[in-house]
This record gives sequence, structure tokens and C-alpha cells, in this order.
Amino acid sequence: MVSGRTSKQAVKAEEVELRDYELVVIISPEVEAEKLEAMIDNISQLITERGGIISGVDRWGKRKLAYPIKHFMEGSYVLAQFKLKPTSSQELEARLRISEEVLRHLLVKLGS
Repeated sequence: MVSGRTSKQAVKAEEVELRDYELVVIISPEVEAEKLEAMIDNISQLITERGGIISGVDRWGKRKLAYPIKHFMEGSYVLAQFKLKPTSSQELEARLRISEEVLRHLLVKLGS
């Protein structure tokens, strides 16, 4: 019984702890500059609403893709560094997955 309580406490502590993440998003080249900024703001807002802390957002601009993705040969790249709860990272990825404008995304947990 004691070990069961310890594992529940460990799970609760893990949910509260913020982890470092990097997110690279490739957005469709058809998205206009204004809408691109709105998408970046929406991603940032999603992170901060869930208790996350954004340390930086770099816009790399349009770049050629190594291979076609959804029939596009280029995309707008955005890199974001932030801290977020592990449970919220799953929700962030789910939202990125269903967005039609997002060609690809990669969320990486930094550190160990």
C-alpha cells in the first residue's frame, strides 16, 4: 500500500513540473504573413494558458523542403523554445496535428 501512495505522489509531482521543449513547425507557404503571425500567436497563447513559459520564438522564413509534403516544395519554418507541463504537451501536439495549415511539426523534450 505504501508503494502505491508513493507512485501517486510521483505522478502528481511530475504533472506540476515544467519541462523544457523545442517545437519546430512547418506551415504551408500559402498562408499569408498576417495569418502566419496569428498562428504563431495562437500557439504561444495555448502554451501560456496552460501554465507554460515561452523563452523564444524564431521565424526562419520560407525554406525549400527536402521532399514534397502535401504537394508543397517549400514551407514557413518557426522554432519555439518553452517550458510546459508534460500533459499539456500532448494537447499541443494534438492541436498541431489537426491544423490544415501545419505541414509538419516536431516537439522535442530537452534534457533528461
